[in-house]
Amino acid sequence: MKEVDFLASELYKRYGAVTRARNCFLYTKKGIRLTDMYQEAGRAILGWGGNSAYTVLKNILNRGITGFFYTEQDFQLIKAVNKLLASKNKVYIYRNLEEAKEASKLNLSKEAVKWIPWNWEKIDYSAEAVVIIEPCLAFDLEHVLLVVKENELSSAQDTALQNSSVHIAAPVVASITRAIYNMIAELPLREEKNWFLYDPEITKYWTRKGPYLFPKMDKKYYPDFIKHCLDCEIVISPLYDQPSIIPFGADRGVFGKLKNNIWDITIAK
Repeated sequence: MKEVDFLASELYKRYGAVTRARNCFLYTKKGIRLTDMYQEAGRAILGWGGNSAYTVLKNILNRGITGFFYTEQDFQLIKAVNKLLASKNKVYIYRNLEEAKEASKLNLSKEAVKWIPWNWEKIDYSAEAVVIIEPCLAFDLEHVLLVVKENELSSAQDTALQNSSVHIAAPVVASITRAIYNMIAELPLREEKNWFLYDPEITKYWTRKGPYLFPKMDKKYYPDFIKHCLDCEIVISPLYDQPSIIPFGADRGVFGKLKNNIWDITIAK
C-alpha cells in the first residue's frame, strides 16, 4: 500500500532502520525512540515484541507440528473466538481482509461487521451474525478470521466457506488464539480514564473516540502532518481514514516535541 510505503520511507530517511520494537515504541538505528501511534492499523495495539503469543509460537514450533493436519490448536481457536464474542460460531481463516470480505459477500446473505476492540460505536458483537476479526498480533499482519454464528449457516454455505478459506500451521493458529485470550484479558483494563489524560496533547490535531484518533485537518494536508509528527518522533497512521491510536502506557512527555513545535492548525477544518 503506497501510504504505508510512504510512512516507512519517511521514517527511514529521518532515523534509519528500526532495530527493535517493544510495547508502543520503535527503536531505530540512529538511537532514537519513536512513539508508535499507527500500531499496524491496530494489529499491534497490545504492543510489539515478546509477549505470550510469541512464546506460544516458539513452543509449538519446537513440537514440530507444522504440517497440513488438524491439531488441537484449531479447536482452541474456536473456543477463544466464542469467548471473545460470547456466542457459538464457525471460524474460517483467510489470507487477508479483502479475501474475507469477498467470501462473506459471495456466500452469506448478511454483511460482515468488523470487530474493533474498545469500539466507539458500542457494537454488541455477540448479536452480529457475521464478524471479521483481524487478530491483534504484531508478528502476523495478514491472516483474518471470518466468524459466522452456527445457526446462521446452511450446510452448503459452510462447505463453500471451508473451500475458500485456508488451513494454516499450528504454531500460527496457536499464537492467534493466545492473542485473542490476551485481548479478552486486556479489554476491561483499558478504559476512558486511560485515554482522556492525553487529551491536552492531542485534541488540537485529532478528535478522540475511545483510544482512536481521527484527524481534524483537511485530507490534502495530512501527508504534511505525517512528516511533521515524524520530525517530532511520533509515528501516526499513514491513512487518513484509518485512525491513529493512543500510545497506551506511554508518558505524556512523548508528545513534548509535538507540543513545542506547533503544526499550522489554521489549515484544519
